[in-house]
Amino acid sequence: MASLTLPRSSRAERVRDSLAPGGALPVWLIILLGALSAVGPLSTDMYLPAFPTIDAQMGAAGSAQITLAAWFAGLAFGQFSQGPMSDRFGRRVPLLLGMSLYTLASIGCALSHTVVELVVCRFLAAFGGSSGMVIPRAIVRDIATGSQGSRLMSQLMLVLGVVPILAPTLGGLVLTVASWRWIFWVATLYGVLAVALVAWTLPDTLPAANRLRLPPIEVLGRYGTILRERAFLSNACLCGFATFVIFGYLSGAPVAFERVLHFSPPQFGMLFGVNAFFYILASQVNAHLVHRVGMLRLLRFGIGLLTLGVLLFLVLVLTHVAGPDHPAILVAAPIGMIMASLGFISPNGIVFALASHARHAGSASALLGTLQFGLGSVSGLVIEMIPVSGLLPMAGVLAIGTAGVLASAASRPRATPAA
Repeated sequence: MASLTLPRSSRAERVRDSLAPGGALPVWLIILLGALSAVGPLSTDMYLPAFPTIDAQMGAAGSAQITLAAWFAGLAFGQFSQGPMSDRFGRRVPLLLGMSLYTLASIGCALSHTVVELVVCRFLAAFGGSSGMVIPRAIVRDIATGSQGSRLMSQLMLVLGVVPILAPTLGGLVLTVASWRWIFWVATLYGVLAVALVAWTLPDTLPAANRLRLPPIEVLGRYGTILRERAFLSNACLCGFATFVIFGYLSGAPVAFERVLHFSPPQFGMLFGVNAFFYILASQVNAHLVHRVGMLRLLRFGIGLLTLGVLLFLVLVLTHVAGPDHPAILVAAPIGMIMASLGFISPNGIVFALASHARHAGSASALLGTLQFGLGSVSGLVIEMIPVSGLLPMAGVLAIGTAGVLASAASRPRATPAA
């Protein structure tokens, strides 16, 4: 703990020095950045079990869905603004301000008595919480790139991958002992802890000399410049369609396993945990192999594994081999392959996308997050639009996402700075 009492510049140098060949990032920093990155999925998933109760108490059907739409809109607007702010003012200050707004808005959600109040507070919470989704990726780019950055991103996946799995369970546990408002009090506590830990421990990894002081019109122009870069756009779309696959799985799994395959809630929770384990395990294998095998080979391996798993699942569904009259392992096995593949695709794709954006990593990270979240959020709508029942909607969405991954991979330039 002695190192935490050093001046901020010394702490920043200490973090950078830890990434020398053979070094390891401090565990406390991995946990902190992972926890900050998880604020989005945590706040999205934790209150899903409360939707029926919120609709009933607010007196209008669909009230909870409106608040979810407000949350998504806040994340979209927030990510666009948080990136340039972190490039202009450094990483610490925008992160502290953003997480403080998230905390205060979560209090507002807990105290809301009308749909309008809850919608406004959810939008503000998302706007502030988006700093935790954008800035940690920029911090990774500040202190590492190439194989070092991929290893660090994989370590963050260990923390980030657990949260979307545990969040609905946590929300359900809160509802068994208290009202839905306590879910937002839990979010408030999460925000308070995040602000305290950032203020106490996190060094600013962007030196003042490297900060960009641009007027708003030039910020928009810089976004356009980043989007026109082939390496960024292709890798960002690759990560976005990988997120599309994840969201498609999350949206389709309850219907596929509980309604079609007749899993009990405990069985479904166990399967959910096993698939999360595959995702986390693959990301850690990626971290250990990236120095010896290389990012590009691991990325290609992940894409191949994803394609194989989705094709296997689609064939089993179309031939009616996968279904309630056959062993559930015929569905669980390809899904496990798909989740494992994403543990190789996501960390390497992110590092490739941010590789050439050292001075404006915040803006690049914001665009990357917006593309990921935008494409990912569409998957649930696509599932609802497929006019069939059973396992085919989820299989179809996974196939669409995989096709997007393959198209993005084919459009990548042959060489990137990270390679």
